[in-house]
Amino acid sequence: CRQLFRSPSVPGSVPRPVLKWGQPSDRDNPVKAKRQRRVAGTPGQEASVEPGVWLEPSRSARLEEIENLLANDDQELIGDFSKPHLLPTVEGKDPGLKYISPDTLAAVLTGHFSSFIERSIVVDCRYPYEYEGGHVKGAVNLPLQRDAEQFLLEQPIVPLDASKRVIIIFHCEFSVERGPKMCKFLRERDRSCNEYPQLHYPELYVLKGGYREFFFQFPSHCEPRDYRPMEHAAFKEELRKFRGQSR
Repeated sequence: CRQLFRSPSVPGSVPRPVLKWGQPSDRDNPVKAKRQRRVAGTPGQEASVEPGVWLEPSRSARLEEIENLLANDDQELIGDFSKPHLLPTVEGKDPGLKYISPDTLAAVLTGHFSSFIERSIVVDCRYPYEYEGGHVKGAVNLPLQRDAEQFLLEQPIVPLDASKRVIIIFHCEFSVERGPKMCKFLRERDRSCNEYPQLHYPELYVLKGGYREFFFQFPSHCEPRDYRPMEHAAFKEELRKFRGQSR
């Protein structure tokens, strides 16, 4: 169940109304799963039902809803397959992650998506001296994996309004290594402590260009209004220390 953003399809189906759990390999191939749904069960064909294959009604309905969503090839669903991604995405270095532009993050910060988002958490994965030299307003500094586990998974943040979302946006200096790596780590740990496909945080994004790009475009959304690079000459010792802790 430790799949990342290229989230697998729901288990392969049998002729309705019965839904069976598919083989694990079905989960790794969304296209194959969709193809199986299209050809399985012709009209009028009766399913051969064996004892014990029926799921609980609520779970059957849930899986059928996922199937219906996945039937549309244009849908880009979040990690638990419950709904499409809310934020517009852009192409990034890792095709398995969802990237957003600095403009989209600025729109989130200024409340343009407040009707749909109950809480947005910006996770700054840079080292503390970088964060202290300038960061996105309201961002939380989680440079190490244990920091992310403690802040996000020991007491998961859930929306009080079930119709709204909690989204997490990761970044580092350029969002090339530390931010994407932390995003993948959280999804993996989240998968491991939930029954598939459930997740505490199904909607994760990476800020393309990282803090550097965001600061140059939207300095008014940063505090202090400055940018301290990771390889700043005055912080060589801190860089060495945190790199050692990150291994």
